[in-house]
Amino acid sequence: MGAAIEQLPGIIAAKEMGYNVGVIDYNPHAIGIHYADKYFNVSTTDEEGVFNAAKHFGADGFLTLATDMPMRAVAKACEKLGLVGISYETAVRATDKAIMIETFKSHNIESPWYKIVQSQNEFEQIVNTITYPCIIKPTDNAASRGVVFVDSADKIRSAYNYSLKQSKSGNVIIEEFMSGKEVSVETLTYNGKTHVLQVTDKTTTGAPHFVETGHNQPSTLSSQIVENIKDLAVRAVEAIGINIGPAHVEIMVTENGPKLIELGARLGGDCITSHLVRLSTGIDMLKETIKTLCGEEPDLTGKYSKCSAIRFLMPEKKGVFLGIDGINEAISIQDIREISLILNKGDILSGIHSSDDRIAYVIAQSDTVNSAISSCLKAISKMTVKIG
Repeated sequence: MGAAIEQLPGIIAAKEMGYNVGVIDYNPHAIGIHYADKYFNVSTTDEEGVFNAAKHFGADGFLTLATDMPMRAVAKACEKLGLVGISYETAVRATDKAIMIETFKSHNIESPWYKIVQSQNEFEQIVNTITYPCIIKPTDNAASRGVVFVDSADKIRSAYNYSLKQSKSGNVIIEEFMSGKEVSVETLTYNGKTHVLQVTDKTTTGAPHFVETGHNQPSTLSSQIVENIKDLAVRAVEAIGINIGPAHVEIMVTENGPKLIELGARLGGDCITSHLVRLSTGIDMLKETIKTLCGEEPDLTGKYSKCSAIRFLMPEKKGVFLGIDGINEAISIQDIREISLILNKGDILSGIHSSDDRIAYVIAQSDTVNSAISSCLKAISKMTVKIG
């Protein structure tokens, strides 16, 4: 499901495993199409179209990375075709942030206070009751799209309108701003048991949009806090109803302990599951997930304990992206494992509002977290963005 740059590692992994791979994407120019055996020009949110494509292809399993809303179409197709996957009800709970946080509350999962706003009238009714600072975000988007930090009442209306424009349903959620250390947890559930494969530290741009700038594994938090994080992640996965397959769980470690931000019933993006987990544990999470979703037993035994990191090259100026100088020098730095462009020549740089605005990424593997991060930053320092 999906053939963009974020889904490409899954396509390649499935091909390496000997599978015939069909891809579904509304964009006929998506990069992953050329790596697959069959292409279906269907939107990944078109439930009937996805089902028909899967039936025509004779699918044995569904995989997607880094994108939430397609999980509804995946679940519907899996139910109708008798394939391994989560239920449609679970997919809805995992893709509607309003339903998700209400599910957390009903299962006593530690999470922020929230207000769900479904219309301008509802917004007007609650606007004077909001506590600051807070976060506003669409209930049905991802990759930091429409996410806004609000620290005072005089900014709330413009923030609401900004977030509303990024909501497909017209619904937004206003919730407690949680300060602390943000982490993500990568899990794989098999035979009803949820396995935590890794806990990842995250860095962001901060307010107002909190676009992710990097990740590293394993977490540098204390062992007791990490155990609390793992426990919370497993309880959240169970509350949402994920009984098979992967989950990407986002958690904020506050002064009052870990609290749930949200989760996705799919593999995490930003190369966390496709690269970092494998580089830090030796577990190829992509391939083990493919096995799971095709009815096979995964091997979740760690092969080694190393450290991995990714850092993103962010735009510092506005203009037209013309390319990057210095990549050959950057890739030769010790511990660097991969450098890839995200944007294409001719794309417009208009600031940092979501993950879509990042230019490139650098990945490193080392014996310590600090050295992996240092190698990434050193590589980025060698790269110069050309802007027209």
